[in-house]
Amino acid sequence: MQNPAVLSILVVGLGNPILGDDGVGWRVAERVQTRLSASQVLPSQVKITIECLSLGGLSLMERLIDYTHVIIIAAINSGNHSPGTVTVFRLEDLPGNAVGHLSSAHDTSLQNALQVGSSMGASLPGEIIIVGIESPFVYDFSEQLTPPVAAAVPKAEEQVIAQLNQWTQKNVF
Repeated sequence: MQNPAVLSILVVGLGNPILGDDGVGWRVAERVQTRLSASQVLPSQVKITIECLSLGGLSLMERLIDYTHVIIIAAINSGNHSPGTVTVFRLEDLPGNAVGHLSSAHDTSLQNALQVGSSMGASLPGEIIIVGIESPFVYDFSEQLTPPVAAAVPKAEEQVIAQLNQWTQKNVF
């Protein structure tokens, strides 16, 4: 059960690090973890957890339980932007044509999974932000990111840090 006095934030790098650009979420999450580890100590009312996960849908929804805020970093393929473009949006604004780990042919979408969890009384986050890095190359077996996606990693990291700063300043300072 969420403690309303505590800002409990989960940052998820979502994807598969051996499928080329699909691993970009992990790379960004690892950089954010390194940056947070080097920063000052957070106030006791703020808890930030960083994780790298490979599954979306119901599995991801279960992991979000008991967090007040979530940032999901993932490769997306909307076809609306050039590879390496970083976009930030609320989960409910996810483009309907976007594919990646947020939707799945083998599971339900995260939006549907959240509806299921909510109907079962799960304590789910009030806000979910997506930091998406555009790439059509998410099924190539490789541990390397394509050059445009690799170049986008620092920008995506800055977007995550900016969102964390916004939440912690609004709710803590």
